[in-house]
Amino acid sequence: MKKDFAILGIESTCDETSAALLVGGKTLVSNVIYSQIEEHKKYHGVVPELASRAHAAKIASVIEQALNGREIDCVAFARGPGLPGGLMVGRVAAQTLANFKKVPILGMNHLEGHLFACEFENGEVKNPLSFPLVALIVSGGHTELWYVKGYGQYKVLGRTRDDAAGEAFDKVAKLLGLAYPGGPQVSAQALKGRRDAVDFPRPLLPGTWDFSFSGIKTSVSYYLRDHCPVNVPDVCASFEQAVCETLVKKTMQAAQYYKVKHIAVGGGVAANSLLREMMSGEGGKRGLDVRFVPRGMSSDNAAMIALAAYRRLQQAGADALQKKWNININPNLKVKNWGK
Repeated sequence: MKKDFAILGIESTCDETSAALLVGGKTLVSNVIYSQIEEHKKYHGVVPELASRAHAAKIASVIEQALNGREIDCVAFARGPGLPGGLMVGRVAAQTLANFKKVPILGMNHLEGHLFACEFENGEVKNPLSFPLVALIVSGGHTELWYVKGYGQYKVLGRTRDDAAGEAFDKVAKLLGLAYPGGPQVSAQALKGRRDAVDFPRPLLPGTWDFSFSGIKTSVSYYLRDHCPVNVPDVCASFEQAVCETLVKKTMQAAQYYKVKHIAVGGGVAANSLLREMMSGEGGKRGLDVRFVPRGMSSDNAAMIALAAYRRLQQAGADALQKKWNININPNLKVKNWGK
C-alpha cells in the first residue's frame, strides 16, 4: 500500500455513530463521534429502535465531517457484533460511499477494533502491539479474554456467560438510582466508599477462562433489599472492587499459563481507574508490560475500525485490495480462532 493510503472507518454497532479517516496506517486525521447518551438516558439503557433511527439521522453528516473533502482509498465498517439496525445503517452508508468513490469496502469485527485501539497515542499509531500477548476486551456488551499470537491470529480463551462487566455496572447503577451511563457514576461514588465494606462474590469459575457477572449484580440487589438505608458509596466501592479483582485475576492467570510478557486491555471498561491501577500493579509485580487503550478511545469509535482494516490489509498481502471482503452484517459475529 502507498504511504498515504487513506481508510475511512465507520462504526455504528451500538449507540455511537462514528466515522474516522486514517492515513498511512499512522495518522488519525479525524475521528468524529456522535453519542446517543441523551436519547437513551431516561431508559437507563440502549433502546435498539431509537439507536437505529439516530444512526440513520446522523451518519451522513458524521461521514461528511470526517472526510472534510479528502479522497480515500478504502472504506471499512463494523459488520458485527452489535445491534442489527445499527449494523445495517453502517453497511448501507459504507456501501454507498464505496460505490460513489469507486474504492474497496471491508467489513470488520468490532471487538478486533477494540484491541487495535490500544495502539493509538495522541491521535497517532506510534507503538504497535508486541506479540504474543493476552488481551482483555471489556465493554458494556462484551467481556472476552484472548491469546493473541499476532495480527489476525487469535485464540478466544473465554467469554462472559451472561452479563458483561460494563452491563453489570449499568444495572447496578440503575438499582442504586444513579444516572445512565452507570459505569462512570458507580466509579465516582466508589471514590467516597470503602472497598471492603460489603463482601460481594468473585465469580472466578475455576477450570475455565469464562466470566460471569450476573451473580454480583444479583448480590447487590439482595443486599439493597435486606439493608435499609444503604451507604451508596460503600456499595459502589465494594462492587467495583469485586468486578475489577475478577478481571485482573483471570487475566494474570492467562498470562502466566501462556507465558506471555504483554497484556492489552481494550473496551469501554478499560477506562475504569481502579481496573487500570490494579492491572498495572499486578502486571508490574510479574514483570509484565500492560497496555491500555487511551481513555479517549476506549468507547466505540471508527478510528479503531479503520486501523483494524489497515492491519488486515497488511496481512493479506499485495493483492489485498483485489479481494472480495465479507460485508455481511452479523449481530453475533465472533472472533475466529486461528486455523478455523
